[in-house]
Amino acid sequence: MQSEHMSVWGLISEASVVVQLVMVILVLASIASWYIIIQRGVSLRRNERLVRGFLQRFRSGAELTQLYREGGDQALPREAALQHIFHAGFQEFSQLQRQPGIAPDAVIDGVERSLYVAISEQEERLEGGLQFLATVGSVSPYIGLFGTVWGIMNSFLGLSMVQQATLSTVAPGIAEALIATAIGLFAAIPAVMAYNRFSARGQTLSARYYSFANELQARLHRRLHAGSPSVAAAA
Repeated sequence: MQSEHMSVWGLISEASVVVQLVMVILVLASIASWYIIIQRGVSLRRNERLVRGFLQRFRSGAELTQLYREGGDQALPREAALQHIFHAGFQEFSQLQRQPGIAPDAVIDGVERSLYVAISEQEERLEGGLQFLATVGSVSPYIGLFGTVWGIMNSFLGLSMVQQATLSTVAPGIAEALIATAIGLFAAIPAVMAYNRFSARGQTLSARYYSFANELQARLHRRLHAGSPSVAAAA
């Protein structure tokens, strides 16, 4: 084989159709995973920043009615998870307080259910794209290995057609086959690392959501038992 065929691009162009198809699949999977990695990284960073800002305002003693009025649920950015959770809980609180004769404990129970539903929705958003990254990370090495096995098999089949097998006749076929494994690892390693990192950050945010829900319920409970005026006008 000519020397230029021993370059990476030369080996890829000389590979069998099956091996080339494996390489294309792995490259596309790598591109898609990198898109998700960048998109999820930006989204999580903004989510964490908005959570810190809202928690700081909430814990500083800001009036709940004012926080509710500052932005409707539809006007909030997608990444403002804690604000969405707060609006869901406070809106339920406002609606239940309008009902005559409802017990304070029933109001808190309704708020708790509303908060947990909102938290579940935000947790689903946190998990967006993670399943694809996990799939790429776990499957790509095996797809690459399949391409390698197929390429090596073709190389040995080609040896049966020559009278004398030398390194120069065996090496190109084996090299082009090993490229599939290399591409598979190139796709899998970043996906696995990103999956682990995003999962850990998502769990941290999820814990903050539940902690905030408990804090909000405590404030609303004190507000009810203190005989505060109805917040129905805020809705």
